Amino acid sequence: MQQVHDVRRQLERWQDSRPVRELDEQLRLAGYPADDLVRNRRHDRTTEPWLILFAVFRFPHPTGHHGIGTVTYHWVDADRREVFTDDPDDRRELMVQLWYPAPPDPAAPRAPYVRDADALAPALTPLPELTPQRLNDVTTNAVEAAPVADDQPSYPVLLFLEGIRFAYRQQNTFQVEELVSHGYVVAAIDQPYVAATVVFPDGRQAAYDPRWDPPHSAFMDAHIPYLAQDAVFTLEQLVALNRADPNGILTGRLDLERAGLFGMSMGAIVGGEACRLERRLRAGLLMDAMMPAEVVRDGLRQPIMWITRDADTMRLERRRSGGWAEPVIHETLTTMRAVYERLPGDGYYVQVPGVFHADMTDVPLLASRVGLSGPVGVQRAHQVVNAYSLAFFDRHLKGRPAALLDGPAARYPEALLETRRP
Repeated sequence: MQQVHDVRRQLERWQDSRPVRELDEQLRLAGYPADDLVRNRRHDRTTEPWLILFAVFRFPHPTGHHGIGTVTYHWVDADRREVFTDDPDDRRELMVQLWYPAPPDPAAPRAPYVRDADALAPALTPLPELTPQRLNDVTTNAVEAAPVADDQPSYPVLLFLEGIRFAYRQQNTFQVEELVSHGYVVAAIDQPYVAATVVFPDGRQAAYDPRWDPPHSAFMDAHIPYLAQDAVFTLEQLVALNRADPNGILTGRLDLERAGLFGMSMGAIVGGEACRLERRLRAGLLMDAMMPAEVVRDGLRQPIMWITRDADTMRLERRRSGGWAEPVIHETLTTMRAVYERLPGDGYYVQVPGVFHADMTDVPLLASRVGLSGPVGVQRAHQVVNAYSLAFFDRHLKGRPAALLDGPAARYPEALLETRRP
């Protein structure tokens, strides 16, 4: 008993130590529910310290009044050959996760952040903190297969396109949950051979294809249109789902007359091309990426918002964590602006100096490696991104007033907004 008592005393001293107090403050600033950390530290004296730290993470509660439901589908495009494999009989397969408004249910178990942590974690090699255990311990605000909220007959639909290589469909859960809580359905497409890895229901994996490795290459130019067809195919599947959901949840609840898209990094590149090809996408939010040559050449017809940062912030990120060579900076900023300046209708160009690329994803919340997050900080970056995302889609898909898009906002002085109106 004395040994147990001594261990507990050592653990209590560790829990009250300066490093842990500093971690509490970092968690609070990053948007963690810090009260849970305090409660866990006080009432679970037998847990290993590192498990205490890992077990407390959950996503901050979104600001909308809806709860969140989630369900995942496996869809096969029988009409399209899989171009990233050698077998001519392979068809394009997608994993698509939907989040949708649901009645609030505080007592319902929360859905995990990812389902395939054992497969995903090894593919995230630059982020060693994201172990399977770490990913398994993260919970969200969503409830698996919850009923759909009944305050509206149907809800506008947004496609989400992930990044590349170290990306996964849940990477922008901070943004997805905020939009869903305000009355949107979000369908996040896991793109095989582009994402870190995609796990199919039978256990097969489609890992990242290293032929994508150069920042911009002929391989990329040749395959962006193919990836954009994933978005078109997903829209068709959502039409079928709206007619008859095999899960009996979403039948008749998807308003595909009010469909939009948002994408981050590679997802913004593919998203730009999808908006060029698909007239059913009535609004597009493209975050921090170059625009494909065809998009620069032809332009886009629907309202578009870009969220990005200035060249000096990209250079600061390069000094801290690499990447962002001068040609990449130049191409990213000049192609976004070229499309923005030729929009025939509403356009928004939002720069947030001091925000790094990963700050527009969940990753800095989950991995604290130096260099991932810029001077603005991940929590504030998420607040800005969420505010402008919601205002944009509310105006252009719901027809609601959005004063935030009319000029500088005192609540978000970091954001430099430019607008184009017809």
